[in-house]
Amino acid sequence: MMETHRKVQVAVIGAGTAGLAAMTQVRRVTDNFVLINGGALGTTCARVGCMPSKAVIQVAEDFHRRKVFDRVGIVSKQHLTVDIPNVLEHVRDLRDIFVDRVLAGTTDELGEQFIDGYARFAGPNLLQVSGHRVQADNIVIATGSRPVVPDAWRRFGDRVLTTDNLFEQDDLPDSVAVLGLGVIGLELGQALGRIGVEVTGIDALQRVGGITDPAVNKIAVDLMGREFPVWLGHRAELQEESRRLRVSSGEQTVVVDKVLVCLGRRPNLDRLGLEQLGVETDARGVPKHDPHTMQIDGMPIFIAGDVNADRQILHEAADEGRIAGRNAVSKEIQSYARRTPITITFTDPNIASVGVPFTDLDESQLAVGEIRFGPVGRAVLMAKNKGLLRVYAQRRNGKLLGGSMIAPSGEHLAHLLAWSVQLGQSVHDVLRMPFYHPAIEEALQAALQDLKRKIDPSTRDTFELERLDVQPRP
Repeated sequence: MMETHRKVQVAVIGAGTAGLAAMTQVRRVTDNFVLINGGALGTTCARVGCMPSKAVIQVAEDFHRRKVFDRVGIVSKQHLTVDIPNVLEHVRDLRDIFVDRVLAGTTDELGEQFIDGYARFAGPNLLQVSGHRVQADNIVIATGSRPVVPDAWRRFGDRVLTTDNLFEQDDLPDSVAVLGLGVIGLELGQALGRIGVEVTGIDALQRVGGITDPAVNKIAVDLMGREFPVWLGHRAELQEESRRLRVSSGEQTVVVDKVLVCLGRRPNLDRLGLEQLGVETDARGVPKHDPHTMQIDGMPIFIAGDVNADRQILHEAADEGRIAGRNAVSKEIQSYARRTPITITFTDPNIASVGVPFTDLDESQLAVGEIRFGPVGRAVLMAKNKGLLRVYAQRRNGKLLGGSMIAPSGEHLAHLLAWSVQLGQSVHDVLRMPFYHPAIEEALQAALQDLKRKIDPSTRDTFELERLDVQPRP
């Protein structure tokens, strides 16, 4: 096969969320670009991440709801069962729809601007892709990430599951150990347990779901532990036992059919030949870069999305792709502000964190307001009145800094709080907003009122309407 040579203004490596966002910015300025992708098309979110996992979670939540039927007067719950092979087929059908939507109007229409293959640097501005050599004035690296699986565990073959192959199973095992209780492990562990898989959850840390607030973490561990055994503080060890796997953690042990490994994701950098760039990298092999420009060490190379191991979340990957793509076609490198951090774990209740992590805050300058969901009216009506919401602000002026929660409908509360933080609002500003009754948002209102009292101990009421003018009494 004859090698081809191409010269372009921009080469984007990777057709995931960040790469497609970068390409969108580039093609607004020039058609002189290529998009290079090795492996399956479709974003991590659509293929193996956010969307198929949420499909499983929704089925699990629907089925789990039967446990309150007797209490509210709905009978015959015993006739409900789960057909797991059909559930998995449903998940794949939805997955394929989302992948098709991603590909439609993007890679499907690129023609020669798309190169199928794995790119490798042959020099600072030169890429080798199968039988192609591409010289690019600017390059965007957006090669994504993959699940971490310890090498020693690979010998267990198909008894080791990750999100890359979980949704491809025709059926699920009777028992599974979920190794790693971060966002993905906690979501899938709860969902699998609710549709009938016997689940044991294990994590080397003493916290779950990426929670940094110890009060929220305590509640989360308790609530998750009511659904499946949660073993914390020790790494998992695997041994083969009669075609099954014995999983040990500290003094505890269980024999399961398979393990679901959720130990984080590794940046896809090993095939790129970054040594050709001569740039400084961190312990994970990620090149030093500016998170506001996405530029690597002053070079005409930008890195965006999961591959930089910074904020491995879809909307952040899209933002980074846009920044990288725009700077790749701009005469001057521009810095861009980043959005207020927000993470959501779609467990039931939701776990969410907003703004500055609790462990990074100066507690001497901090005020914290909180509300437990036991008495929250809407949560009681939903039979979901469990959880804790904590909101953080500067003690001196009430400016909101963020918060942490395990809460029913926490995904919505987290958005409201994130918007308020990004707008620079104070607790007083937000309390002047309308809160409808009975709505779950009243929990945020209550937490803010508690926060206000802690900022100003002299506060004795919650009168928050803005005074327009003063008129003399008749």
